Amino acid sequence: MRLGLIGLGRIGAFHAATLTGLDAVTSLVVADAAPGVAAALAARTGAEAVDGPAAVLAAGVDGVVVAAATDAHPALLLAAVEAGTPVFCEKPVARHAAEAVEVLRRVSARDVAVQIGYNRRFDAGFVAAREAVASGALGRVHTLRSTTLDPAPPPPAYVAGSGGIFRDCSVHDFDIVRFVTGREVVEVYATGSANGDPVFAENGDVDTSAAVLTFDDGTLALVSNTRYNPRGYDVRLELHGTVDSVAVGLDDALPLRSLEPGASFPAGPAHTSFMDRFAAAYRAELAAFTEVVAGTRPSPCTVADALEAGWIAEACTLSLAEHRPVRVEEVRLVSVA
Repeated sequence: MRLGLIGLGRIGAFHAATLTGLDAVTSLVVADAAPGVAAALAARTGAEAVDGPAAVLAAGVDGVVVAAATDAHPALLLAAVEAGTPVFCEKPVARHAAEAVEVLRRVSARDVAVQIGYNRRFDAGFVAAREAVASGALGRVHTLRSTTLDPAPPPPAYVAGSGGIFRDCSVHDFDIVRFVTGREVVEVYATGSANGDPVFAENGDVDTSAAVLTFDDGTLALVSNTRYNPRGYDVRLELHGTVDSVAVGLDDALPLRSLEPGASFPAGPAHTSFMDRFAAAYRAELAAFTEVVAGTRPSPCTVADALEAGWIAEACTLSLAEHRPVRVEEVRLVSVA
């Protein structure tokens, strides 16, 4: 099939390499807002470079991947839907929940497949965790611990436009705990600190955060995130039940040093970025999109799914600001009103 790719920054260029390696993809049409970027990538990968998003959609593509900056997501996603072209869009759907609600409304009125990019849903460990919960192998799950620790802060310009740590980073944890448990979060309590680069405080953000999530069945999840974990990129999930406990992310590339005498785990070297930690998941995710485009499977992560994770992020952002527990329904009602 012939696919389009809009946005060729770090993740877009990574997706280009993945897409050109998929058997289902016969040709790739690429575009980027920065002059010369598309042509340079096309020269490296054999893709076809065009002038912009409209040219991608007019190039006879069967589906399109949106990997542009967050602010461009709603317009690009909706342009593809209006053209009747199945679309994969990196998270988030939009910078603000109210805008994402409008995207959902307009997408729901059209019979066009949309897949949102939450890659952890395609990681083998997280898939196995979901299966363990669904099978009852863990008994009643009472506690989850989800962690995303970045090795270094992003550039100041990225921080300024990210929407904050809960919307940008923690939202991956929020999505995956929903996915693994099959339950909905009803209340959050969040806190955070900004003791590193002043750019975080200057933008009303924090560089380290923690949140307690309460699910609709009383299960508790502890979510911790930071921009400062120089040992490496650390993503883990623990699930503790009345019968068994399991973990995702405990491999030899875990960026953690044991102080137990004689311990040799983890052996290293550590994961350094999301691209090496989730390379296989990204490939599986985009392979799934080719199946969505072909009409052989439904979207594995819809706009509605992404919006649910977004509500949790909005609730945590409010909880941090007001130093109080926040019911998810509170932000849902405010954003929809």
